[in-house]
Amino acid sequence: MNLTTIKRHPLAVAFIALGLAGCGGDSVETNTDYSQVDTTEPVSDWELVWQDEFDGSDIDENKWNFAINCEGGGNNEQQCYTDSADNAFVSDGTLKIVAMPAGEDDTGSLPYTSARLNSKNKGDFTYGRVEVRAKLPEGQGSWPAVWMMPTDSVYGGWPKSGEIDIVEAVNLKTTDEEGNIENNVHGTLHYGRDWPNNSSSGKAYQLPGEANPADDFHTYAIEWQEGEIRWYVDGYLYQTQRDSQIRFNSKGEAIGLNHQGWFTEYYDQSSGELVVDYGPAPYDQSFHLIMNLAVGGDWPENTNNTGIDESAFTEGQTLEVDYIKVYQCNQNPDTGKGCETLRAGYDDEESLVTGEAPIPTPPSTTVENLTIFDGTPNPNWPAWDCCGGSTPELIDDEEKGQVYKFVVNDEPTVNGFVSRKEFITDEEGEPQPFDATGMIENGSVSFDMKLVSPPSDSSATWLFKFESDNNATYAELPLTDSTEGVSPTVGEWQTYTYPLQQLVDAKLEPSALDAFMVFPAWGLGAGAEYLLTNVEVTSPDAEAPELVLFGDEQNPDWPLWDCCGGTTPQEVVDEERGVVGEFEIGATPTVVGFKPAEDSGIQFDASALMVEGVVQFDMKVVSNPNDPDSVWKFKVESNGAETEVEVDLSTGGPEPVVGEWQTYTFSLQNLMDADLDLSAIDVVMIYPAWDTGDGAVFRVDEARIYDPSAGAEEITIFADDVNADWSLMDCCAGSEPQVVEVDEPYGNVAQFEILGSPETVLGFQANEDVSFDASALLANGAIGFDMRVIDQPQGADAEWLVKVESSDASVYAEVSLASGNYDEQPVAGEWQRYNFTLQSLFDAGLDISDIKVIMIFPTWGQSSGAVYQVDNLSIENF
Repeated sequence: MNLTTIKRHPLAVAFIALGLAGCGGDSVETNTDYSQVDTTEPVSDWELVWQDEFDGSDIDENKWNFAINCEGGGNNEQQCYTDSADNAFVSDGTLKIVAMPAGEDDTGSLPYTSARLNSKNKGDFTYGRVEVRAKLPEGQGSWPAVWMMPTDSVYGGWPKSGEIDIVEAVNLKTTDEEGNIENNVHGTLHYGRDWPNNSSSGKAYQLPGEANPADDFHTYAIEWQEGEIRWYVDGYLYQTQRDSQIRFNSKGEAIGLNHQGWFTEYYDQSSGELVVDYGPAPYDQSFHLIMNLAVGGDWPENTNNTGIDESAFTEGQTLEVDYIKVYQCNQNPDTGKGCETLRAGYDDEESLVTGEAPIPTPPSTTVENLTIFDGTPNPNWPAWDCCGGSTPELIDDEEKGQVYKFVVNDEPTVNGFVSRKEFITDEEGEPQPFDATGMIENGSVSFDMKLVSPPSDSSATWLFKFESDNNATYAELPLTDSTEGVSPTVGEWQTYTYPLQQLVDAKLEPSALDAFMVFPAWGLGAGAEYLLTNVEVTSPDAEAPELVLFGDEQNPDWPLWDCCGGTTPQEVVDEERGVVGEFEIGATPTVVGFKPAEDSGIQFDASALMVEGVVQFDMKVVSNPNDPDSVWKFKVESNGAETEVEVDLSTGGPEPVVGEWQTYTFSLQNLMDADLDLSAIDVVMIYPAWDTGDGAVFRVDEARIYDPSAGAEEITIFADDVNADWSLMDCCAGSEPQVVEVDEPYGNVAQFEILGSPETVLGFQANEDVSFDASALLANGAIGFDMRVIDQPQGADAEWLVKVESSDASVYAEVSLASGNYDEQPVAGEWQRYNFTLQSLFDAGLDISDIKVIMIFPTWGQSSGAVYQVDNLSIENF
């Protein structure tokens, strides 16, 4: 495996689990308070160390170099840069950089000429304030910029060693069909990995009062210090960017970012290891200044009115610079800190820019499974067509339920599922590359596939590919190399399994799996159509940790605890629950809950439970606090209160009511998002707000930290035959439901007929003293079945219903069949798959811990004549 070093200050080593591609700054409207810093009164410790006010008659070659080339700037620009006095000259106290059509005497290969000046080895700086007063050009295709590049590319080629764009703009004063006038200026950083996986971050700014930067001079500046860069227009600070702040757990493992800012990636010359540096790098080296005016290129030609307006350049366009100055902060020249020109809110949500640093996760310490798709789309792993322009489609398969259909058209492509930022458009989704390093020995990747139609080219080999870390590594193997060793057969569902060790041997780095693909060989797949489901990365060793704070009795490692009030929480017998924990709060302010003994070193690592895990407990108030305004609180601390989260108890359940047991549930993901370190939990507290709890007495039971769905039992009630603990039932009409044989793939199914009295219901009933507890499946579980109507009921108003009862028949949920995944009533002669989430049935009144009867029937009294069949009835995670 290829380990990646995470560089921080001080140094730490961990895994990197996410690679993000760069994106450009979008034009956005800036609505802000335009109170400005008075730049005529500079901070006294800014010392002017370099400047050019362009007061002479010539460009000062002691300060500036000319770039001379027709390379298009790497952006497909349409100008040749020259040192001609027609393209760059000084007059009347300003520098003019002019872009114009190439003349007959110009020997360049591009249609325009312009100039690009730089101060490399004549003006190189690390930290300080850079200020330029300029008037920008206008017109579709114009692209002026004042920016900075590294003098010595210490961290590698662009953009690894960084780029700082002080100000740039495109197509100023162009007007679109709706009358919008382009007036944005942009400040941007470029950094990260090699192109095309480079990153950038920044924002746009609009002058107050709809002023246009092409109409007059404005002052553009950055203040650059160690770990932070700020952008200003006419003294107003509109953007702040910072280096990334790594979040570590108590073991020193990187588990996230407190701030996602810039980063750089490079190979350490001494160790040869790939380093991801989250610190000030690459913006901790010397940079030089660049001023240029480009014509066209990828950005301006694809923005606003697109292309280049030749008429805008007939007489030339000019970037006019009054001066450029560089200041040093004498408070601390080595860091640039101490001279900040700040305003209130300069690092608020509006001004502080989120960067594109990859988010680290710790090495895998437990084995977790990944379900990419099993009938329910995973918003973090959307279905994906790389390059063919098709849209993967969710369809219903008579055997597998909901599956994804992929097609390959004439354009070469690959299809599958991906967990990368640029492909996730659903607001609920986020990139979640999967760390499978803990499962290599026993884990595997598996999926089910059905070939609907083969590629037109019969020689096309079917392939499976898994990529990691934005295609930094991958394994690509034929489907025939799977454990099953079979080729796709038209019309048949087939399972394919690959041990993870096989993929690692094929050079896959397993710590950041982020793209799964199944496809015919590139360029040979036209005409292929195929279905996929049950796409998983699993291991038999997968398990979820659990901490029981109080079950039938208190956990001796996590005893009942009173912080400060001098009381002794105790076990008592509750008339409903038996042994429970009881807390009492007196006049001395305190908090209470569960806490290991001082200096015991006992902590609970809930990191593996982050996605689905919860802190959950039942609570009954015996007496309320004397203070009527007291608010009940819930709090968790970690690693000796190094991190902590406190919320109102009501965020996890109902307001407490005296004498009633009520359940409270708090998501571990939410607690982590609020900055709790899940790896070292050492206190769990429940209490009335500090100094308001006098008089409160309350009890706690079934307190635990766990994944409610872990190890959940599932049940198949009917598949080819009825479960031995269940039977077919007709409530009231005296018919005998039976098992009959139908065409494949269903085989044996349950058949129900209502030929006599229409006042009946039919379905499946658990045997005496038997019921099914589906509590652990609540989060993701459902009752699902396949159904086909042979004859519709004769009742004109009959509606097909599903009813699920508990052992106490007065506790039930009854819903329309059309309220499931199908939004319509059954169609005679068609098999259809219906799924009803346990959450929806619970909300409708069902006790999901005691499922006794499942009925499917037409409306009572309207059902005469109905004949229908049911198969594959189960209660399971979907």
